[in-house]
Amino acid sequence: MTVSILHRVTGDGLATVGAILLVWWLAALAAGKQAYATFTDVFTYADGRLNLVGYVIGIGLTFSLFQHIASGIRHLVMDTGAGFELKGNRIGAWLTFVASITLTVVYWAYLLGGK
Repeated sequence: MTVSILHRVTGDGLATVGAILLVWWLAALAAGKQAYATFTDVFTYADGRLNLVGYVIGIGLTFSLFQHIASGIRHLVMDTGAGFELKGNRIGAWLTFVASITLTVVYWAYLLGGK
């Protein structure tokens, strides 16, 4: 049940926060250099590194995306009629958390280590 609720929450969070950031970014692009500089200053330092706000939003959105995908795959498997046994259902639920945390860590390690 927790995974199903978290699936909905992450989907809503991705849609809401992602849409707000997209609209803000597009409005900043349309408004000119100063508005775009203000937008990028919220997320980055002068040398291009992410600041704390950038990390929190970036990691949060990345985790939400991977959690939403993992639980969506779990729901797809359950739609085929598999995974309804209690033990298999619990294992599948735990695997969504393990997969999303692992993928988030690997993704951010690649981003930060690649530069």
